[in-house]
Amino acid sequence: MTDPIRTHLADGILTVTIDRPKANAIDAATSCVMGEVFTRFRDDPAQRVAILTGAGERFFCAGWDLKAAAEGESPEADYGVGGFGGFTELWDLKKPVICAMNGHAIGGGFELAMAADIIVVSDAAEAWLPEIRLGILPDAGGVLRLPRRVPRAIALEWMMTGRRVGAAEGQARGLYNHVVPAGAVLAKATEIAREILLAAPLSLMALKEILNGTEELSLEQATAKMRSGAFKVYHQALRSEDAKEGPRAFAEKRPPRWKGQ
Repeated sequence: MTDPIRTHLADGILTVTIDRPKANAIDAATSCVMGEVFTRFRDDPAQRVAILTGAGERFFCAGWDLKAAAEGESPEADYGVGGFGGFTELWDLKKPVICAMNGHAIGGGFELAMAADIIVVSDAAEAWLPEIRLGILPDAGGVLRLPRRVPRAIALEWMMTGRRVGAAEGQARGLYNHVVPAGAVLAKATEIAREILLAAPLSLMALKEILNGTEELSLEQATAKMRSGAFKVYHQALRSEDAKEGPRAFAEKRPPRWKGQ
């Protein structure tokens, strides 16, 4: 039997693949495994960037496993640490996550994609939130994240109608970073991950810490909070060995040797 969640770590890049034929849907047990994977990613300094993708080319993830639901699994089941899919509610995850959306993203699958920092999508992929037609809601982050990624009126239309959104339309609305041919999604995501690895680890974590902690604040309020000492990783980064190494490497015309400290 195929492992429903496959992981591969190489050169600091953790690739997480959902492999649950036919549509990579996620039940509570699979979600709990994903939570363990992303918690290890959060805590292991050797794992610097994560890429989440799906097996095959037709589906990235069909969201909540409706077969499990029909057999009695509740929408309020325990999906483990990090919420549905392992990181939609892993609020203290400060490392970069790239979604390699290799195929259709439906319901919770779309919500997983939106929980990532960067989305690379196949030009053949569509995404939609059908929950409202099933008597439930996209409450694994969709109802909150979508209006923050696209204009509110557009988000409401997509959620209220549950209609399919093509890759080109999603990119035009600012939802996706890159649209690439089918079969090239993981390669593009890996290319971006390698570029991210050139940055200092603490600086990357501080970047997410500040953005996540100031999203609803005015520029003045956000700046005051940033200067207040509220962001521990930010101040740790400013005082780190890497903060000295970066300018030194630039002056010596060599690549920096990051220590993450």
